[in-house]
Amino acid sequence: MLDKKVCHITTVHSSHDVRIFHKECTSLAAEGFEVTLLVLNGNSEELNGVKIIGIKHSFKGRIDRIKNSPSVALLEALKVNADIYHFHDPELLRIALELKKKGKKVIYDVHEDVPRQILTKYWIPPILRQIISYTFERYENHIAAKLDFIITATPFIRERFAKVNKNTIDINNYPKLEEFDFSNRPGFNSNAICYVGGIEKIRGIVELVNSIEGSNISLNLAGKFSDSVLEEEVKTMKGWSNVIFYGFLGRVDINKLLADSIAGMVTLHPTINYLDSLPVKMFEYMAAGIPVIASDFPLWRKIIVENECGLLVDPLAPLEIRKAIDSLVMNRDRAKNFGINGREAIKKKFNWSIESKKLIEVYHQI
Repeated sequence: MLDKKVCHITTVHSSHDVRIFHKECTSLAAEGFEVTLLVLNGNSEELNGVKIIGIKHSFKGRIDRIKNSPSVALLEALKVNADIYHFHDPELLRIALELKKKGKKVIYDVHEDVPRQILTKYWIPPILRQIISYTFERYENHIAAKLDFIITATPFIRERFAKVNKNTIDINNYPKLEEFDFSNRPGFNSNAICYVGGIEKIRGIVELVNSIEGSNISLNLAGKFSDSVLEEEVKTMKGWSNVIFYGFLGRVDINKLLADSIAGMVTLHPTINYLDSLPVKMFEYMAAGIPVIASDFPLWRKIIVENECGLLVDPLAPLEIRKAIDSLVMNRDRAKNFGINGREAIKKKFNWSIESKKLIEVYHQI
């Protein structure tokens, strides 16, 4: 079994994507599989036992990429001649059945609940979102039912796909514990909070910056703004003077940023796409040993309250966010205890070591 060739394909994510490369591909290579990762416009290299092939192709914007990148990816995928193909983007559903016709085993890795995500896409006219969401869900289910396995990033998404394909499992995007240093936590002596990830309105950036206006709290902010208009808007806010903006950071620098912060923020808006999500940043904060300040969603409440690792807030209320931050700054022993509890929860149940075993079992089953 371990001489089987595996090909992961993405036309959206980067060559060093955490879930795809650092977790899944690297784990499979360590198990003895021959792993190739096809990435649109990435750099070709061999790393961690994985052969990365960058597919060089230019597209005229998002629509052109969605329309034409699957055909480009299929040509390169067939050259690999793998036994198992594992794709990560919904636009690649178009080539899944083509690979099946070639006698290949095909896995669809569902990172997001796309039909619900479509309902929040600002670039789709509101009048069309419901229609597109409904149509895409029927199409996605139709293809998924014919594939060898469906892997989902959360239990909520798994429940949806299990209705159309019995070979469905959730492999959660939990962190690798060894990537997060727990030996030194200078952040417990600082007044800095942090946010790491995509920067969008629905991810709470406006309320977060408002919450620290006029305070002695600083925000360590790492990530990319979703669009330039939002970036300009946020940078004109009064609270921006309290922000230290790093832009995109690599894994080592993220670890240092977390260590220098007293709490990690995950105050996403209560949209239909986020209520049942499991944001990796929340678990990375826990792995780093810092408390979490999170939106008070039922699923997140269960995790944070049961593990005593942070505080819950209304993400639309800057004053409530500020109150939670202040409570940790004024009670640093409580913050430390939250951090220790979160780290223990990651060690026991929310880590990639557990999830990787599920991934390997899927491949053996196929």
